[in-house]
Amino acid sequence: MSFSEYSKCDALGLAQMIARKRVSVGEVMDEAIARAEALNPKLNAIIFRAYDQARAAAKGKPGKGPFAGVPMLLKDMRANVVGWPNRSGSRFVPATPSTYESTLVTRFKAAGLIPFGKTNVPEFGILPTTECKLYGPAHNPWNLAHSPGGSSGGSAAAVAAGIVPIAHATDGGGSIRIPASACGLVGLKVSRGRLTQGPGAADATGGLSVDGVVTKSVRDTAAALDATCGPDYGDPYFAPPPEGSYLEGIKRKPKRLRIAVSTKMLNGTAHDPEVTAAVKNTAKLCESLGHIVEETDPPIDGGGLVNAFSTIWCSNVVYTLDTLAQQTGRKVSLDVVEGLTLALYELGQRVSAAEFIVARQTMTSAGRQIAAWHETYDVWLTATLGRPPMKLGTIDIDETDVLKGFAPNFGYVPFTSMQNSTGTPGINLPLNWSKDGLPLGVQFTARIGGEMTLLKLAAELEKASPWAHRYASMRI
Repeated sequence: MSFSEYSKCDALGLAQMIARKRVSVGEVMDEAIARAEALNPKLNAIIFRAYDQARAAAKGKPGKGPFAGVPMLLKDMRANVVGWPNRSGSRFVPATPSTYESTLVTRFKAAGLIPFGKTNVPEFGILPTTECKLYGPAHNPWNLAHSPGGSSGGSAAAVAAGIVPIAHATDGGGSIRIPASACGLVGLKVSRGRLTQGPGAADATGGLSVDGVVTKSVRDTAAALDATCGPDYGDPYFAPPPEGSYLEGIKRKPKRLRIAVSTKMLNGTAHDPEVTAAVKNTAKLCESLGHIVEETDPPIDGGGLVNAFSTIWCSNVVYTLDTLAQQTGRKVSLDVVEGLTLALYELGQRVSAAEFIVARQTMTSAGRQIAAWHETYDVWLTATLGRPPMKLGTIDIDETDVLKGFAPNFGYVPFTSMQNSTGTPGINLPLNWSKDGLPLGVQFTARIGGEMTLLKLAAELEKASPWAHRYASMRI
């Protein structure tokens, strides 16, 4: 199988070629592994390899799922596979083989996907860039000096470089949408409770985090959601039921939508001019398709919501590190965690139980406000990132002063944490590029349970302004 043929296919396209016997599952897996070996030394996207296991799974006839025979990669967070380590990018987490398989991984496999490795992440998925002491930085295939985003940066880099057409990702503050924006991909953050995190987690990051995928196409994202959505025993949240098959739904044109657009941050701070232009160009595209577009912001206290998010996030860092300290018998220190992680841990130790509850109540209140606002506006259009993808090294992971360490994030990640706080879905679409050839994603969000609305609009925009011809060209 030639690279030119492989790189032109999304995951469903590869599955169709396999089903029509134009290529075998083994040949497709060999191509994926060959590309991984050729490109990963430059990208540092893949940090654990299970090639022999994947090749064994690729022998024989493909399964019956929609992605039968398609290679994929799993993020080094939450996607547990028996016998594989899961270290969350941290030296503090032992390289202990997992004794169980995550329900999501089981569903991936049932859909026909074949995992063959795990991808790079920042420590505990904290940063919007993928740089950590355990693995080193991952590189953006569009420009190796730039970050692929975070925390699902390794997954996004691998998909953008053409190693795989689909990869697992998670999103606790934008960690699917940020790397999708930085790498020119589709990245859907689902509603709270849409995908189970069992059996290993029930309420990841205090309800902020969800799982999903990064892909090349809207139809792959829709098919993956069909294959993986649904609750499991013990789940604390339940999203509204799906409106039928997402893959079938995107074949139908969306109704005329009322779309609100924000061209600045909620506090009035301007984005990078290229980002502002990208949002405005996307708004014009939506208008040309018959949708009603109005520049307006939702009536929520963005600053208060960010403070609540930070309180819950820091508290969960304390929970995670204290649990690891008990399990390993090691003290939380700079010997085992990075400076920024330790700074968040110390900040979280000062959060009282009452402050934690206030933060949860603030999130709930904002969720109700957004739900009421969405009675008027079907969709909210914003930038995904306030600036083009940052250069590697912009954030100092050794910094122990929280304000100094996270200063480069201010204005860079203007909106994504709001959807994690309110539980609403959001999708990044690769509709624009900078003058330097870097992707500039835009984000659409909807009411909780509104994945069908987002995916139908995304499919319409993908048809009107295709991006499949754009890919990060890297020599093998």
